[in-house]
Amino acid sequence: MNDRDIVKDYYDSAPEAEWARLERSPWEFEINCVYLDGYIRPGERVLDLGGGPGRYSIHLAKHGANVTLVDLSDGNVALAREKAAAAGVEIEARQGDALDAASLPEGPFDHVLCMGPLYHLLEREERLRAIENCLARLKKRGKLYAAFISIFSDMIYRIGRLDSWPEGILSIGGTEAERKYYAALKSGGEYAGDAFTRAYFTNPEQILRHFEGFPLRKLHLLGSEGLFAARQGWFTLSEEQRSAWMQLSLDVCELPELLSWSEHLLYIGEKLG
Repeated sequence: MNDRDIVKDYYDSAPEAEWARLERSPWEFEINCVYLDGYIRPGERVLDLGGGPGRYSIHLAKHGANVTLVDLSDGNVALAREKAAAAGVEIEARQGDALDAASLPEGPFDHVLCMGPLYHLLEREERLRAIENCLARLKKRGKLYAAFISIFSDMIYRIGRLDSWPEGILSIGGTEAERKYYAALKSGGEYAGDAFTRAYFTNPEQILRHFEGFPLRKLHLLGSEGLFAARQGWFTLSEEQRSAWMQLSLDVCELPELLSWSEHLLYIGEKLG
């Protein structure tokens, strides 16, 4: 089975788990939506490529955007349709592959979200092809939103769940994949291989290199979890406390020295040509 089949099977087997992930960790969704809502206007066309079960698509449709969701997983597509109907909004949802241009809808779109595919494309050439496919469907001056998993994400995940990982980061190293990941973690490099499924982990410097040579102007590179990735007690806070912490997180989520605090990183660029 190739990488994409492994990833497809992973999401087909449990689409509800991906939907629930952003309920367990709502700060990623909230911070990303602040940035999306800052650019996307009612009536504009949005391609949500790798949109999973539709969290962002449904949010944008509620705000009046004309959204087309495309995902590798048939299970995710089916759940996105179901969740959109339950929310009382219309989205177009279809199965497709970020690497297969023929499976993708025609543009031009005002905005293209690529907030999933780059997590699972292990080869640099594949990631560049996915970006090319996004830009081919994006109008001039349109916005691209591309998400990546941070090389520090597994460490952050364990820190946030110390009672589940009594040996902490020291427990990494039992398998060849873990040893390779840990070596990349210590060097601040990149890792591509076995993880929760087949996945790619990177760092801010490499993210910016991915977009060199493309007709893009960088608008933002931010940590999607802000200060909250290794959080404790979020759900015990009052609404006032949550609002204050969220504002602080938004104030600092683009600081280069804090990008390593987040499990996910979001690049936003404007197409120039």
